[in-house]
Amino acid sequence: MTLRQDSDYFPSVVLNLVKLPRETEWVEFKVDNSEPESIGEYISALSNGAALNGETSAYLVWGIEDDTHAIVGTNFAPYEKRIGNQPLEIWLHRLLNPAIDFKFHEFMIDSRKVVLLQISPASGMPVTFRGNDFIRIGNVKGRLKDYPSKEGALWQALNQTNFEKQVAAEWVEEEEVLLKLDFPAYFDLLQVPLPDGRAAILDALKEDGLIESCDAGGWNITNLGAILLARNLGDFRGLRRKKLRVIQYRGSGRMDTIREFEETRGYATGFERIIGYIMALVPSNEVIGHSLRQSAPMFPVIAVRELVANALIHQDFLVTGAGPMVEIFDDWIEITNPGMPLIDTDRFVDTPPRTRNEDLGALMRRFGICEERGSGIDKVVNQVELFQLPAPLFESVGNSTRAVLFDYKALSDMDKTERVRACYLHACLRWVMRQTMNNTSIRERFGISREGAAQASRLLKEALESKMIVMRDPEAGFRNRAYLPFWAGTGKESDRFI
Repeated sequence: MTLRQDSDYFPSVVLNLVKLPRETEWVEFKVDNSEPESIGEYISALSNGAALNGETSAYLVWGIEDDTHAIVGTNFAPYEKRIGNQPLEIWLHRLLNPAIDFKFHEFMIDSRKVVLLQISPASGMPVTFRGNDFIRIGNVKGRLKDYPSKEGALWQALNQTNFEKQVAAEWVEEEEVLLKLDFPAYFDLLQVPLPDGRAAILDALKEDGLIESCDAGGWNITNLGAILLARNLGDFRGLRRKKLRVIQYRGSGRMDTIREFEETRGYATGFERIIGYIMALVPSNEVIGHSLRQSAPMFPVIAVRELVANALIHQDFLVTGAGPMVEIFDDWIEITNPGMPLIDTDRFVDTPPRTRNEDLGALMRRFGICEERGSGIDKVVNQVELFQLPAPLFESVGNSTRAVLFDYKALSDMDKTERVRACYLHACLRWVMRQTMNNTSIRERFGISREGAAQASRLLKEALESKMIVMRDPEAGFRNRAYLPFWAGTGKESDRFI
């Protein structure tokens, strides 16, 4: 997190901290004890304690009595203290690992001097001082390794993605929370009535982790709240690069841009608008159905919705300088999000989704924006097959994940790679539906007539030779041959069809 610099913020923090019934794993009170080694150990312990408890900051405060929490003042002058030739703050930074933010603040409360050390929570790994990691247990500071259960819980907390719980805007008044977040849309999306009164609205937002109480009073808006409900993501400095961008190009290259658009609203509140904008840019094709010539979008809107939702939910927010993007070309559309996929792109159809952002995904599902049971990619492949389009492409590109939808192309115009990919994804889709791929299903997939059974067999042979599919039973006769994705094999995975 970025430490606060506002001079009037810190007295408010202290006045709220002294109301605590006792010291905590992330708060310690002192009067004048300024022994450098002790301060270093406390920074380690309190930083680790803040991470363990999901706090946005830890605090070491001088000028406060331990037992009574009375503000008595202190003689400690952190910026005058030196260890050898080094200022205290530089000396501490040198002995702490990994490097974390912390800062001393001196101010007066009721004419008494108070010193507040604000410390960022540990991130990624426990914070050590002189190679030793510390933790507070009750009012005792000890070595983390001496408390195995605490050590395990801390590592579990550190290993969990914490972007959603981090603070996007700190120390926000009630009125400002309701101005920055589109709270009516939140209740509309959940299809529940707007509560009566500001307090009930704020309680509901807090219950879902969209805001939290601030140590200095008022509220903090979390990244989760801002990224989903912001009226303008530009109001949140750390999230400005996470806006969804839509770029339309002329032709099949990126040299000639026709138009570009950034969705400034949060992902939940702006989702329908951005899908409408994308589909308005997508060219239409004329199709003939029941003797009537009709216009249909080049790509199925359901497939576009699912892929955009996936890009928003599964992105790696810790990748800096990049955000989700939709690029529209003459003959295809690319949907890209920062971060490598957590599962193999070949297994997107059958593997239950894993996400770095569980709270974000859960709320997007509750809002009805994405799939409840992780069948979004299945739906994409199914829609592509219904429209008889070329198979979608899922790939890792650098430190990002990309999904590509292609315009209609006749089977005779597809190259071998496109034909094999279509057969493979068809086998995957049939597998998750507890069915097998066969000559008949392939003919339906590509719109091949019954008389084209030999052509369908050639497609299956290509996919077999490319090792993207396997026969379920190599001993089966020609008419009874069935096929599975390469990873299903002929063993236990195929038993599900018996």
